[in-house]
Amino acid sequence: MASNAAVRTARSVCPHDCPSSCALDVDLLEDGSIGRVRGAKDDPYTDGVICEKVARYAERVHHKDRLLYPLRRIGAKGSGQWQRIGWDEALDEIASRFRQAEEEAGPEAVWPYYYAGTMGHVHRDGLNRLRHARGYSDQYDTICTGLAWPGYVAGTGLLGGVDPVEMADSDVVVIWGTNAVATQVNVMTHAMRARRRNGAKIVAVDVYENATMQQADMQMLLRPGTDAALALAAMHVMLREGLADRDYMARFTDFSPEFEAHVMTRSPEWAAPITGLSVEAIEAFARLVASPRTYFRLGYGFTRQRNGSFAMHAALCLPAMSGAWQHRGGGALHSNSGTWQLDKSRLTGQHLGKSGRSLDMSQIGAVLAGDEKALKGGPPVKAMIVQNTNPASVAPDQTATRKGLARDDLFLVVHEQFMTETAELADIVLPATMFLEHNDYYTRGGHTRVLLGPKLAEAPGEARSNHEVINAIALRLGLEDEGFRASDQAIVADTLTRSGYGDFDEIAARGYVERARPERDAHFAGGFGWPDGRFRFAPDWPGAAAKMGLIWACDPASLPHFADHYDIIDQLTDAQPFKLVTSPARGFLNSTFNETPGSLRREGEPSVFMHPDDMVELGIEQEDHVEIGNGRGVVTLLVRPMRGMQRKVLVAEGLQPNRAHRGGQGINVLTSAEPAPPFGGVPFHDTAVWVRPIAKRQAAE
Repeated sequence: MASNAAVRTARSVCPHDCPSSCALDVDLLEDGSIGRVRGAKDDPYTDGVICEKVARYAERVHHKDRLLYPLRRIGAKGSGQWQRIGWDEALDEIASRFRQAEEEAGPEAVWPYYYAGTMGHVHRDGLNRLRHARGYSDQYDTICTGLAWPGYVAGTGLLGGVDPVEMADSDVVVIWGTNAVATQVNVMTHAMRARRRNGAKIVAVDVYENATMQQADMQMLLRPGTDAALALAAMHVMLREGLADRDYMARFTDFSPEFEAHVMTRSPEWAAPITGLSVEAIEAFARLVASPRTYFRLGYGFTRQRNGSFAMHAALCLPAMSGAWQHRGGGALHSNSGTWQLDKSRLTGQHLGKSGRSLDMSQIGAVLAGDEKALKGGPPVKAMIVQNTNPASVAPDQTATRKGLARDDLFLVVHEQFMTETAELADIVLPATMFLEHNDYYTRGGHTRVLLGPKLAEAPGEARSNHEVINAIALRLGLEDEGFRASDQAIVADTLTRSGYGDFDEIAARGYVERARPERDAHFAGGFGWPDGRFRFAPDWPGAAAKMGLIWACDPASLPHFADHYDIIDQLTDAQPFKLVTSPARGFLNSTFNETPGSLRREGEPSVFMHPDDMVELGIEQEDHVEIGNGRGVVTLLVRPMRGMQRKVLVAEGLQPNRAHRGGQGINVLTSAEPAPPFGGVPFHDTAVWVRPIAKRQAAE
């Protein structure tokens, strides 16, 4: 890595899949490499602060293991035997094999597959342009937002909320189901500002004492999957003790005598044995968060349960009952992703035709195994191109996923920055650019600006961007739309202009578009996003489905009528008495950064937190290794004791490669790909398992 002096500092945007997408200042060095990366101080949300992994981004850009040239597999899948080839040869073969798959089984036999390894819209969503033009199978996006977003929209009618910079004016900040220190550090910046300015109390609701909870004034350590029970009991206390704003509810919600009667059956005494919290703790929580200026920052983590959508909706009911929405510094936010009003029709090629059947990306294992239900009755998938994701590591039901990707009759193209576990199973691997090496624009679900990310450096070797690769394949397939000949900068300009964002030259000079809704609208002062303007304590799942284009994963008649604890989580049994949660690590972002030296040093060997009393019960010592398993597989992990969690809970932080684990089986071998209601999604944090000390097994053998 170069150490020469900086020639200049340029503005960019963090490209990765978290709610922040921080504005960055990047030092560009004399030899064309990059140096220091830091948060932009003049951005109101970033405020000079970024996470430690992005601060070390030069480690990724200049990593010795970056892919630099196209490669063709010459041995068995996964053998690591490759031949360097030229770009023309690679692209010609891809186009030929895609045509072959179409001729054999129709266009739906080709499945372009991607996700949010880059949050830049041009280089993330452009793959859909090829999909629409050829009628390839569509992708139903469930792996990240499939449970959280519908739960929010079922209450508010809109995926939007209060600008997080308002936390500085709050009296209470509730950080619910997200380890903000690890995954969105800027939340902590604004929460700490509220503490300094107003003496605000920070409340953390989670399942273990992570770095965020360690900074909280009130720690609510729940059993996994019981968040809604806490929310219902808190509403019970608000109603019982006169803390609910009945006038606000009468004007802005569907509050009814029937809902009140329902909540009055959900007392702290009812919730205590479900959540593992004391009655006193639940009552104290309810009284504190009933404060008018309470800001609820609702994360993704607590929704990654089988009942996650219902938990999101139940937590969102609290500011509606307290009336916090009507006060500055009060209300809630999960994501502002429903407020951008972008016209991406040309970017995604919607004018070019219809895509094929919609395949659930989280069920990639079942799809590639030929499961008729997963395939929607259509042909088998014979060819794939994968960009911006690493399903051989991040997808649930890893045994099925990896087996499917390893099919000899599946032609797999992977466009990547490193030789990931998915790339290892490919027929052709193509080298990809990183965010500083192409042009794009970025939206930030956690706050309010759309940011431009200009190209600042040349790509190493022969790396090409997602946009260039998709265009080159399309032209070889005979597609002539102007979008397949346009530059990435032209697509950025076209999209922002179509969206009514203003003059592109002015946007480029400024570097961003401010899309904050007026404060009145962000607080739903004119009503919520339903025709009658009322928040729904009785969640409107059909309405959410219609607004978001969602597909039912259950019988709608089976769902609870009101906000409630929906007890459909993976049940503990004598055979599987532990609940496993797979939380984010501070040094990794899904499978990204698990190749960089700084992140590897921080995270160390794959491990699991376990309560010391459970360790004693099973005869496990600190630094022992254990096997954790269920009907889907077995994983070996190093044990680390933690008292800041309830008994029979296990927390494995971070997503390390399967090969980093003893036995070569990673944590997602254990997770289920069964779609969670109402509309699908992965219960990553809802897995019942057994634990077996390895030393005891070896002694018995």
